[in-house]
Amino acid sequence: MLLEVTLENYRLLEYNNCFSTKEFEEANYYQGNDLGAVWTKQATHFRVWAPTAEKVILNLYRTGHEEDLLQSIPMIKDVFGTWVVTVDKDLNGTYYNYAVTVDGETKEAVDPYAKAAGVNGNRGMVIDLFSTNPAGFLEEQKPAFENATDAVIYELHIRDFSSDQSAGMINKGKYLAFTETATKNSYGDTTGIDYLKNLGITHVHLLPTFDYATVDETKLSQPQFNWGYDPKNYNVPDGSYSTDPYHGEVRIKEFKRMVQALHQSGIRVVMDVVYNHTFEGTESNFNRIVPGYYYRLAPDGSFSNASGCGSETASERVMMRKFILDSVVHWVKEYHIDGFRFDLMGIHDIHTMNEVRRILNEVEPGILVYGEGWTGGLSPLPDWERALKVNIKNMDAGIAVFNDNMRDGIKGSVFSGPERGFIGYREGMEDTIKFGVAAATQHDGIDYWRVLYSNAPWAAEPTQCINYTSAHDNLTLWDKINLTGPWESRDDLIKTNLLAAAIVLTCQGISFFQAGEEFLRSKPLNEEKTMFEGNSYRSPDSINSLKWDTITSNKEVVDYYRGLIAFRKSHSALRMTKSEEIRAYLNFYGLLEPNIVVYELTHPMDNKMCIIYNANRDSKTIQIPEGEWKVYAKGKKAGTEILEVILGGAVNVEPISALILVR
Repeated sequence: MLLEVTLENYRLLEYNNCFSTKEFEEANYYQGNDLGAVWTKQATHFRVWAPTAEKVILNLYRTGHEEDLLQSIPMIKDVFGTWVVTVDKDLNGTYYNYAVTVDGETKEAVDPYAKAAGVNGNRGMVIDLFSTNPAGFLEEQKPAFENATDAVIYELHIRDFSSDQSAGMINKGKYLAFTETATKNSYGDTTGIDYLKNLGITHVHLLPTFDYATVDETKLSQPQFNWGYDPKNYNVPDGSYSTDPYHGEVRIKEFKRMVQALHQSGIRVVMDVVYNHTFEGTESNFNRIVPGYYYRLAPDGSFSNASGCGSETASERVMMRKFILDSVVHWVKEYHIDGFRFDLMGIHDIHTMNEVRRILNEVEPGILVYGEGWTGGLSPLPDWERALKVNIKNMDAGIAVFNDNMRDGIKGSVFSGPERGFIGYREGMEDTIKFGVAAATQHDGIDYWRVLYSNAPWAAEPTQCINYTSAHDNLTLWDKINLTGPWESRDDLIKTNLLAAAIVLTCQGISFFQAGEEFLRSKPLNEEKTMFEGNSYRSPDSINSLKWDTITSNKEVVDYYRGLIAFRKSHSALRMTKSEEIRAYLNFYGLLEPNIVVYELTHPMDNKMCIIYNANRDSKTIQIPEGEWKVYAKGKKAGTEILEVILGGAVNVEPISALILVR
């Protein structure tokens, strides 16, 4: 079958073939650290990488949106494909773009390295970044953090956090909501940042906060919502979450105040980053400056779309890889970001992800790096080069992927609402649960042929495994539980939610859960609450916002999560960092009834533990070693306080519950 190739696509294919040559890379790989607008009070130095350009002009503007051109300045072709110009005056607060001519066609583009931007990100802005620092920001002490497996990550959308009336916050949908303390819901219970602090999480994972395309910042009085997986300017905070999107410095100051407030509350900050695609293809800033370079192309010259929602970037190309590396370093150094979650990380090449880990280790080793070990569609990049879950052993031990085996083993497939998992007493899921307990590493107590989606361990170390049951994608955990057990009592459904939490928070590896899971977050589509939204990426606040009043009605669930988190933090045996430790000190019980998993931990640096998961709808008797055991989780209670003391031998485990014993 012959491919129909348009003239424009033919041009891109020609460029693409050239860009892939070693000769092109050697001639045009710019390794300097001065791309973008480098400001001083005396002058601003501009450098843009545009190796195929015939001409580049710097356009300076008074604002980020008006027809108010101040000056057009020709740039000079310089080394390794770059163009430069220096403007000898103080340009702080001046907006700018580049007009780039390629093949006789001129297009204006925002500098990909812009550190500030005007409304809707349509112009970059020269910025004195030092002037945007809140008082004490440069001297702040980050919350203590040692090992990746110490992390308890709470996934949160900035707007969801504060937009509901029950949040009790003034700055609804804004960065500054995180700076508000002593906020209360309608019943007087704590909300906001004080709530997060009391919950005990170590990291807040913020859904995309860089400048994205699909919320119009000039119409913020109108209802608009998006998760933000549609990148426009990667090195600029999104303006819709600021109190003033028109002045580029405001969003930067307010973003930094948010990070500072979270750090002061003992919480580190992870950014959700979407370097794998851009919202625009042909008209993206990347493509307007260097047509075809930053993207992978399909055989007909169209942009490949392995993300399923945009034009797929080519991380294997040296200047795209450099852009990603420069960008993450910028967020760490300038904004004190503590981690990165890579959207559809399987689209990126392994070498790039290892380089991300390497360069972040040089800046700050404690920074988390994790991502989705899959793609949303087919990619031209060969499977063996991609940062997929199955290739995680070829990646640094400091790069983690989400354990979808465990996710669906616990609750059932995310692609089939009624399908049950272990907590829905679906038999045959026991080895999948063990797989998660061992953080997807090699362990003799697991029959890998009985593990959902895998027949072998994929993680080399527990630091490479994120265990979870819910995230922004798909149904909330509570909605999934309701769909899989509509005949069950509310009390049993709550127990099911608690059991899911107990499993995730007592597994090896890194713990992760969606904001509101701990107070039964729901996204109903009808009053009867029989239909639920499973893809709320652009649903209104009424669907997406955190309903803070439900922490009052579901206090026992919140307390259970809080107790489990505290228990996890107090026991290093739950947070082992090496797979050899897991094999040595974790022992699974065999010959058990269906829907039961039992294991012991005998780490020499901790007390002996026995942990039992019973997903059956009736009590079970389990034989454990004789001796005096202290109970820390039973029924609907969990924490660091002893609930009771029992002797070993035959112990009773309540229906739909976890029993945690320490000796």
